[in-house]
Amino acid sequence: MGTGFTIDTALRVAKYGIDSALSLLDDVLIEQMREYHSEQAGEPFTPIAATEDDRRARRITAYLNLLGRLVDRQVEQLRAQRFQPGSEIVRYFELLPEGPLKQRYNHMQVTADPERRRRLQEELRGEIVAGSIDVNIMTAADGDTYYAGSRLPAEQTVAMSALRGFAQSELESAVVFSAGMHQRLYAYCAQFPDFLPDYAGRLRKRIILKVSDFRSALIQGRFLARQGLWVSEFRVESGINCGGHAFSGKGHLLGFVLSEFRLRREELRSTLHKAMCSALTELGRPVPDVPYEMRVTAQGGIGTAGEQRELMRDYELDGTGWGTPFLLVPEVTNVDEEHVRRLCAATDRDVFLSDSSPLGVPFWNLRSSASETARRRRIAAGRPGSACPKGYGRINTELTETPICTASRAYQRLKLEQLEGQGLTRRQLAHRREAVLAKSCICHDLAGCATVKCGIEPEAAPAMCCGPAITSFTRVASLDEMVGHIYGRRSILGRRRRNHMFTRELLLNIAVLRRNVLKLTRGIWAGKPASLQQIKENLVEQIAYYRHLLADSVDKNKHRYLRDLNLAGRALRAIPLAGAIKAWTRRQRTLSGRGG
Repeated sequence: MGTGFTIDTALRVAKYGIDSALSLLDDVLIEQMREYHSEQAGEPFTPIAATEDDRRARRITAYLNLLGRLVDRQVEQLRAQRFQPGSEIVRYFELLPEGPLKQRYNHMQVTADPERRRRLQEELRGEIVAGSIDVNIMTAADGDTYYAGSRLPAEQTVAMSALRGFAQSELESAVVFSAGMHQRLYAYCAQFPDFLPDYAGRLRKRIILKVSDFRSALIQGRFLARQGLWVSEFRVESGINCGGHAFSGKGHLLGFVLSEFRLRREELRSTLHKAMCSALTELGRPVPDVPYEMRVTAQGGIGTAGEQRELMRDYELDGTGWGTPFLLVPEVTNVDEEHVRRLCAATDRDVFLSDSSPLGVPFWNLRSSASETARRRRIAAGRPGSACPKGYGRINTELTETPICTASRAYQRLKLEQLEGQGLTRRQLAHRREAVLAKSCICHDLAGCATVKCGIEPEAAPAMCCGPAITSFTRVASLDEMVGHIYGRRSILGRRRRNHMFTRELLLNIAVLRRNVLKLTRGIWAGKPASLQQIKENLVEQIAYYRHLLADSVDKNKHRYLRDLNLAGRALRAIPLAGAIKAWTRRQRTLSGRGG
């Protein structure tokens, strides 16, 4: 969800028992929001200057502690309210899904005896709990930190200082690690007691891993277990049918991946428990008698209650995650009014998979966002690139000794000069220039959604990293409406024609493969042609999987579902991969001959 969309969502939803996660990437934004919410709540605010020691971790700790205090205050106020229409305490229970607690609330509502009703209300008040204030650390965005031209120690990198800021906070919640394995960061967790079992067997701070397949979960989970650390949740995410960065991987699709988790879940749990206990014994720490809870959840592209129901039923999941649709719920996320209107009007042509990210990973973008408009305007004015005001993407040393960001004005100027001197054909030069100029300052612009809405930086140019699922929703919704949609109490979908989330993911993967084959043809594909062939073979295999194993599991529109699979199969066969590989091979031979 970017850096700004959910930076303070906990203050809007945690009092209703709803979990949320905020990014710890941008400590400048975090400090701005700490000042803003301190003033709103009448809390004292002492700034932590950019020149102060360990300012990044300290800013994060201070903000998380503020969120914790304010949410605790909100929950206490909610518990004290009367059960009357329009009250926050009634809203808390009305938002719940069907289950034992909702049944007890409904029973209280129809209880006529005043004393019995009062006792039931007190029992319900005791059941109210706040949602978890979780945090996200994107492991790929872990650039070194420099001060006065000198590189600071490893503990001061972007991700390490973010972890320290969370670990030293008073929150009892979870850190979500996304974007792949980071051994140094994972090992660092073990230095903080809150991540290890205490003598009562509690984990004050939990670890959640975003993973794309079972193998990744096993490798990362085992590494953490050998440090004495437990993974409380494996969050299986569609690599492509999600917001923000898109990790299409090797063409493995969500349903196929979840089926392996369902079959091997207990194997994973027992393997990690054994490794964890061995590590804790060596450390002289308390060893749990039985494995801790290990949740398996899924997210990415879910758009209907039926799809959620299928996931929970067919793959025995513990939960699902919804992100992109909440961009149209102003009381939950930070999106300014103008961009809410643009998101409501967005079509599949407006939401595109871009090369905007300086991390070199495909990135979902809104074509009409202020950030994209500003990028194109700078190119037209002959001054491409950003001034790089925050520098979280400074990880490239291709052209400089000190890392710089590929979206920066400095990098793009140097890179374009380099291309001009390489003797490329006009077409080759145009393709390479396009790839260079596509990079955008997302670390600053993703904060713009919050700074514009809160009046902190009204002139910011917000970036929108919505997932493709946004095009199914065409109007602003309230929290009650969106929760009702998720639980099947109502539907707020705005367009009739909508692919099932599985076939949508399949079609997106085929589109990415087609795009990468085009890059191979143009000579700007950085990988090996064999990897594209493997992806194509995997997609063929998984079309067969969906056709034979999942057709009976789709609750509605089975004919459309199977028709989409057939269309996907034809689209996949039509990709000219063999010809592109032959052309690439001839080009490599020609270049090799020139070199000789």
